[in-house]
Amino acid sequence: MALKVSAEEMMPFLDEVFPQVRGMFAIDRLDEDLLVMRLLQNERHLRPGGTVSGPAMFGLADVSAYVATMAQIGRQALAVTTNCSIDFMRKPASGADVLAETRVLKVGRTLSVCDCLLFSEGSDAPVARASLTYSIPPAPAG
Repeated sequence: MALKVSAEEMMPFLDEVFPQVRGMFAIDRLDEDLLVMRLLQNERHLRPGGTVSGPAMFGLADVSAYVATMAQIGRQALAVTTNCSIDFMRKPASGADVLAETRVLKVGRTLSVCDCLLFSEGSDAPVARASLTYSIPPAPAG
């Protein structure tokens, strides 16, 4: 399936519909098979001990599933998370950005199901794994 929104179009779209996350994320790769999204580490994302916090990693997983879904279905800003399950497996590396590798497993008429693995940049060992479902708004009548 060809993407309906490219990486170049996605960040301005996110800035428009979610200005509160402006400057927090970057897209490293976006194609039909995979989205690689980066949490640009900032002091506000850190927990005591200097590593990225669980809520910041959850935010990365959630935004990356949203972006991966939008890339497949087009700009439908009102798509919402209906389910998320996240497993935190190890502490992220101190000082490293966290990367999300997100795959859309299924896009239907009303739901999108995504799988997301989070890694500290430079490491092959995942720090977290998330499964997310997004509700896709119905097409406008007419």
